[in-house]
Amino acid sequence: MRKKITKAVFPVAGLGTRFLPATKASPKEMLSIVDKPLIQYAVEEAIAAGITEMIFVTGRNKRAIEDHFDKAYELEAELEARNKTALLEVIRGIKPDNVECFYVRQAEALGLGHAVLCAERLVNGEPFAVILADDLLDGQTPVMQQMTELYERHGTSLIGVETIAREQSRSYGVISGATCDTRLIKLNGIVEKPAPEKAPSTLGVVGRYVLSPAIFQHLREVRPGAGGEIQLTDGIASLLAQEPVLAYQFEGIRYDCGSKLGYLQATVQFALRHPEVREEFRSFLQNLPFGHAPHPRQAVPQESVAVEPVALAS
Repeated sequence: MRKKITKAVFPVAGLGTRFLPATKASPKEMLSIVDKPLIQYAVEEAIAAGITEMIFVTGRNKRAIEDHFDKAYELEAELEARNKTALLEVIRGIKPDNVECFYVRQAEALGLGHAVLCAERLVNGEPFAVILADDLLDGQTPVMQQMTELYERHGTSLIGVETIAREQSRSYGVISGATCDTRLIKLNGIVEKPAPEKAPSTLGVVGRYVLSPAIFQHLREVRPGAGGEIQLTDGIASLLAQEPVLAYQFEGIRYDCGSKLGYLQATVQFALRHPEVREEFRSFLQNLPFGHAPHPRQAVPQESVAVEPVALAS
């Protein structure tokens, strides 16, 4: 019987320079979409997938993340005294009782691969998820739940991918491979930030992974790339020589909340369905002089990277 995924790693040590000065003293992962910080959306996605151990790889000035998931005795006492039971339930629901949070420091910003490597002891030889809070993925079934269910079925490492414009390839890890099942591609290569003319496909990696613990050995051995950083994609490329890895074209919409535009798009879309503000906000948008309320972003047509169908091992 395959082991269930119960641990998720959240690399949250980045500086968030694209959002300065807002992130000068506050973590970018604590930027809110309406009334909830990005890191909470990420943790809720993990919880929906049955994950109960949250491992945060932090850096300097990230204490707010730890405080957010800690118990706030004074705040709870104040809300209880004022009979604000609804808000009290919201605060107490941030971290369910069956969920544990662990924190490890990444002393130097040496890349995403290095951040994942920092969590090795806490992962303790088990398969695990990696979730990047910058990528807010909105699916009818939470995307990490989609991926953990696939892991239980196939038993191999998985990476989330989506179709990108070819000219955007310098911002992504880009995969090559062959379609082997609905929305699944068996990898035969992955390249970090290739030039558009050298990109092997238009399927770019997004911030969702389910990885076998074998990845740690490869991350220890991979040579640092540009800027002296250890890239997770390079570790996965090395892992391919040892075991199969699948790419999954997830069902849902991705908002790149590491960019100002993606963050604003997510804010608008989530506000339009927030029960407290949606009607007034929609009316506000419709009455703006330059346009109407936006429609949900349409999914980009998927481009096949299949060469030949490949059978999946069960």
